[in-house]
Amino acid sequence: MTQHSISRIAVIILGVIMILFGIYHFMRPDNLIVFVPDFLPGKKLLVYIVGLAFILTGFAFIAHKFVQAAGYVLAALLVIFVLSIHVPNYIGAADADMKTMAFVNILKDTALAAFAMYIGSEARNLD
Repeated sequence: MTQHSISRIAVIILGVIMILFGIYHFMRPDNLIVFVPDFLPGKKLLVYIVGLAFILTGFAFIAHKFVQAAGYVLAALLVIFVLSIHVPNYIGAADADMKTMAFVNILKDTALAAFAMYIGSEARNLD
């Protein structure tokens, strides 16, 4: 298996996961509304918009169309989540378990953002 094939498989796997997570935003929006910061209006609409962004990003990765834009959009969304949701949750955690969960989410979404930036930067080489 070539390096190119492995790269395409990794991007496709991320695409499938983004689609599934995007669908989850539409199936169970109330489970995700709690993560939307209180200062933002239209929480349910925002959950749907993020879900749609995840679905579109996933399809872009799988179809290998608009991969650069999709990678950078996904990275930006994840950085926004880290800064507006996970870091405040970490700082304001009431107990050790909540602090641990917030820290894990900071690491996870930062890693996914880095991978998405890499995909965006290497989009032309994934042909």
